[in-house]
Amino acid sequence: MTDGEFRVVIPARYASTRFPGKALAILDGKPMIRHVYDQACASGAVQVVIATDDQRIASVADEFGAAVAMTSGDHESGTDRIAEVARSRGWDHDAIVVNVQGDAPLISAASIDLVASLLTTHDSASLATLCAALGDPADISDPNIVKVVFDQAGRALYFSRSPIPAVAHTGEPPACFWWHIGIYAYRVSALLELARTPSCELERAEKLEQLRALHTGMEIRVSVSEELPGPDINTPEDLVAAERFIAEGRPA
Repeated sequence: MTDGEFRVVIPARYASTRFPGKALAILDGKPMIRHVYDQACASGAVQVVIATDDQRIASVADEFGAAVAMTSGDHESGTDRIAEVARSRGWDHDAIVVNVQGDAPLISAASIDLVASLLTTHDSASLATLCAALGDPADISDPNIVKVVFDQAGRALYFSRSPIPAVAHTGEPPACFWWHIGIYAYRVSALLELARTPSCELERAEKLEQLRALHTGMEIRVSVSEELPGPDINTPEDLVAAERFIAEGRPA
């Protein structure tokens, strides 16, 4: 691949404890996975692949013309599923691949381009991701909303479900808390290394896979996204919120 080029892989599974079959749930008249695919195709990606272990998802994706990679049903994470695609297709270790979650139908094409560009402009980085400012105190304390802190150069220092930085002796809060937006760009070499590296204690404690990358010494670049994504879909209630989000005039 030439400089600046990247691929997108959309990991999508049918099984979900809170919302089985959510990848095929209808949002604004289209299956959710179609929304994700359309946004990825609107980005600068040279290739978009849907990676799944379920024939129902594959069949729907085939109907709207998507490239599909059938993957193992034993994967514990989207990272593992994308790594299988990269290995099976022999992608170069220096190539860049963006993980766009199959339950993020309202992610923007601009955000996909932005996270990929972080790796093309920072040779030392193995991964890249995005963040946005958090203002609502309820969001700051919500363990379902992951927070990130990073240094002055934009390198991630830590991710947590707890408010970080903690307000300690002074009781004075920081000027801003940062919400981690769950989109990643990887160099294929880092992706493959992560897939074969056991989880670490921090990852298991926080239930955050990106901490494995930090634990192994990988550099993760973080950029502030100008475009906030709509809600991810983890429950049927989230689907209702996404419909409302679209009805209020935000694009799907």
